[in-house]
Amino acid sequence: MTVRPFPLPADILDRARVAALLKPRKVRMRLTLLYGALFVLSGAVLLTITYLLVAGTTTGLVLIDGFRAPTDSDRPPQISRYIGEDSPDTVGRSPGAVDQQAQALREQALHTHQEMIDNLMFNAGIALAITTVISIWLGWVVAGRALRPLRTMTTTIQRITARNVHERLAVEGPRDELKDLADTVDGLLGRLETALDSHKRFVANAAHELRTPLTMEHALLEESLIDRDPTVDTFRVNFERLLTISKQQGRLLESLLFLSTSERGLDRPEPVDLAGLADEAVRAARPAADGRGLRLEARIAPASLEGDPVLLGRLVANLLDNALSYNVPDGRVELTVGTRHGRAFLTAANTGQRVPDDQVDRLFHPFQRLNRNADDGHHGLGLSIVRSIVDAHGAELTAHAGTDGGLVIDIVFPERHQPTGAPAKFAGTLP
Repeated sequence: MTVRPFPLPADILDRARVAALLKPRKVRMRLTLLYGALFVLSGAVLLTITYLLVAGTTTGLVLIDGFRAPTDSDRPPQISRYIGEDSPDTVGRSPGAVDQQAQALREQALHTHQEMIDNLMFNAGIALAITTVISIWLGWVVAGRALRPLRTMTTTIQRITARNVHERLAVEGPRDELKDLADTVDGLLGRLETALDSHKRFVANAAHELRTPLTMEHALLEESLIDRDPTVDTFRVNFERLLTISKQQGRLLESLLFLSTSERGLDRPEPVDLAGLADEAVRAARPAADGRGLRLEARIAPASLEGDPVLLGRLVANLLDNALSYNVPDGRVELTVGTRHGRAFLTAANTGQRVPDDQVDRLFHPFQRLNRNADDGHHGLGLSIVRSIVDAHGAELTAHAGTDGGLVIDIVFPERHQPTGAPAKFAGTLP
């Protein structure tokens, strides 16, 4: 079945085309028309006020004749043009003739006054039309000068790509709206450059972490093939080593998946019992702590927040795994969960190798470990996943080196009525 578009009436299409033509698309044209319209409006208001002021004035004509005027108070004063005592217009004339002459002079004065107003308004209208054309031209010039910095910024931004993202607008001048806009764009480009550099490092580190086990797997398989006298024991040893490498790759891929999931933010936050998640994580980690001879202490008080229970469970598990893995014999791990000033918090502290203060921030980046060459099955993604989950929940993370070595990590979550998903606020040694 063929669906044909419903034809629109010709008058609707014509009106749409006219509206599209009448509506300017350029900001410069819109500003010019706005300037011109404001000038015409203000000129029209000025002419109206002038007309009202001039039209409201009257011309008084005083008649001074050669005879004594009547003293009757009920008679209105005679208004006419000035006539001297010896003027021939008044000599030998009666008061009635003088009144008729005054009336004629009054009518002539009013007619002359109206003609003057008409000429004034006509000339003012011509002047307004001329100045309107001039104002439109000046508006076009002024709008172009006002928009010149925007055109320059647009050209520069269009030229910036991933290869030259280090370039900046660097607009100079007084602190105004355009300067603030340019500085905002420069800040955005700086954050974009940082994100691109982080992405490049992440890809390079991920490729390196994946290439190492692949190389080992290739070497083990090749060793099995070139062995002229293979035995069941040699195959078993190689297979066990391949299985270990495969498990490490699986953990790496799972960590990468969690990292990408947490960086996307929260889709549907829901009430989460942080104390319950912490209690489950402590029970799961206690056998590993006992096997390594570590003392695991947990102080868990009621605490709830809005977030993703899966991501929060992984956050607590990663904190405990990091505290257990990078520790010393007979060391300890402390986990504290509770509510502080109406906000849920979680603190993880452990003993271990002393961490320099300038290295704390680096540990929260992907594939970063204090001892880079350590072959302990960890890939340096645990704390980076923690920070991504903290970002997604709009929490505050503070980390510093412990007095007995190791790290002290404190996370404070926002109140439940606050929206989640805002950028994280870091304090202490983290930016």
